[in-house]
Amino acid sequence: MSSDATAVPQTTPAGLRRVVRASFIGTTIEWYDYFIYGSAAALIFAKQFFPQFSPVAGTLAAFATYSVGFLARPLGGVIMGHFGDRVGRKSMLVVSLLVMGLATAAIGVLPTYATAGVLAPVLLVLCRFVQGLAVGGEWGGAVLMAVEHAPRERRGFYGSFPQMGVPGGLILANLVFLLTSGALGAEAFADWGWRIPFLASLVLVAVGLVIRFRVEESPDFAALREGKAAEKRSRVPVLDVLRTQWESVLLAGGAFIGTNAIGYIFMAYVLSYTTQQLGFTRDHILLLALIAAAVWLVTIPWAAALSDRIGRRRVLLVGSVGLLLAAAAFFPLIDVGTTAAVLGSLVLMAIMLGLVYGPQAALFAELFSVRLRYSGVSLGYQIGAVLGGGIAPTVATALFATGNGSWPITVYLAGVAALSLGCLALLTRNGGQSR
Repeated sequence: MSSDATAVPQTTPAGLRRVVRASFIGTTIEWYDYFIYGSAAALIFAKQFFPQFSPVAGTLAAFATYSVGFLARPLGGVIMGHFGDRVGRKSMLVVSLLVMGLATAAIGVLPTYATAGVLAPVLLVLCRFVQGLAVGGEWGGAVLMAVEHAPRERRGFYGSFPQMGVPGGLILANLVFLLTSGALGAEAFADWGWRIPFLASLVLVAVGLVIRFRVEESPDFAALREGKAAEKRSRVPVLDVLRTQWESVLLAGGAFIGTNAIGYIFMAYVLSYTTQQLGFTRDHILLLALIAAAVWLVTIPWAAALSDRIGRRRVLLVGSVGLLLAAAAFFPLIDVGTTAAVLGSLVLMAIMLGLVYGPQAALFAELFSVRLRYSGVSLGYQIGAVLGGGIAPTVATALFATGNGSWPITVYLAGVAALSLGCLALLTRNGGQSR
């Protein structure tokens, strides 16, 4: 559990607004980069990079390349966590955004299987791995900049702004896909128009870099760096946090598995499932996903602000029980096959995801002292991401391919939700702000 033994200067209201704006906009851009890959994996990449496979096998292969990015995320968290605890939060945010933008733009100019053969998917995997490195260090830095600049009594609310970047990035990615597809037509979009959302990343990243360069370093870290804090910087923060707080790291990872696995089923796999198995058009499902993502976006800060008032524990446990119930109902509702049923399932899940995801940023930050905080939150979050969203779309595709319908996926989602509920109960009882 973290402790703030020495008071540090408070950020001015104007400075806090700049930090919040930079956290939300920069994180939205970075997640846009990440999510356009998920949309393309669900809708485009099977044909462009794995045409020698059947539709199901091609989708499975596309989602397997999707999972590669998650394997790189803990490594990115370790590297950027080390320098974030040694050099500073701000510098790592700039690095992560630049690396992500370059890797995403590179995907936009990759040759397809038709022109480069097996080299095409190899290059795709390499770009996805670099994306994973970047996003592995992004979340911890963005969250800590927001939380460490915020007043103690409002850490939950301000910490939710980088969390809002996830549905924000999803909305932006889906909008760009919808507009590009609508302007070019389905055939041209599938042939070459899918590259436009990836290349557009260069413009968005340039905007994000300008915004991030203008914010001040976290006051908590600045005090640590200048020797004004009671503690000193760690030489190897990753090793120190694993030696002294390994239980918190593992519980944080376990608490995030369910949210992340269900989130990526919600954000990526459903696009493939509803278009291939239920006959919905791509644009129709993207529009429904946009509506649900908007609900998710507004639920996150509301839940986080509520956790400032009544405590993280209460909000997170209620949200986790709701997430478990929503996981059990998710595919049975979708399988009804009507627009109303699919939208209702997506919106219900969006609300429950927001209840759990909103307060998690402040909760994770409050588990670790300033000297180890970047490494601690990054490791916990990325462990959960690898075991959650990293494998969820691939597992769901494989479970459906057994021929038993969607119920095995429902069992899987309920299982990971129950696991995270147990980890959250232990985590909020033993650490963080659990009033």
